[in-house]
Amino acid sequence: MEKARAAAARAGTKGVPRRDREEQILAVATEEFGRHGYTGVSMAALARRIGVTKPLLYQYFGSKDGLYTTCLDRVGEPLAAAVRAAMDRPAAEPATPIAVLRAVFTTLEGRPGAWFLLYDQSLPVGSAPYGTARRHRDAIDALAAGGAQDVLRAGNIEDPLDADLLKCLWNTLVGQSVVWWARHPEESAASMGERCARILGTVRFGGSAGGEGEDHRGGGERHRGEREG
Repeated sequence: MEKARAAAARAGTKGVPRRDREEQILAVATEEFGRHGYTGVSMAALARRIGVTKPLLYQYFGSKDGLYTTCLDRVGEPLAAAVRAAMDRPAAEPATPIAVLRAVFTTLEGRPGAWFLLYDQSLPVGSAPYGTARRHRDAIDALAAGGAQDVLRAGNIEDPLDADLLKCLWNTLVGQSVVWWARHPEESAASMGERCARILGTVRFGGSAGGEGEDHRGGGERHRGEREG
């Protein structure tokens, strides 16, 4: 957030090369769209916030849709690439989920709100930003689906419904972790990775439902025996 504010302060200065100015505009626009959504940000207000003229935004990006789409590509493409790299392992390993989370946090370092551009419910259906957001979401979702299948396959589970449910649970975990992070900007990507690793390591999702049920039944029988005695 502080980086975006600093960029806004510099963006209106004269003599800034176009490429640098575009970077400054995109940094602030991503923050604003992530915070207020597509419909909550006007080009006029955005120009004032950045310190440039409204015509300059249209000159650089053509339209509000063009600006939003550019912001989306700067979020979605690096995220998918980072997740893909984190999953590029010979076989499913217990550390893979943590590696993926770390990859997401590292990619969003300093701009966790950028995640919300991909899931903006205010995007007009059929618009260029809507289609671009969906494309990036689908790419990330496909990676999550493949990861869920790999994890279950490693446990000799081939049920496609189990895989679909796990994918949904995983997507919720990632999304809500980023939501929490956006509310705690003092957390770095590294500290978020450590926090999630600690929590998931403590919770220890795993084991068969049947095995857990047998343990509980055995415990119940022992308790009944103690009471009868």
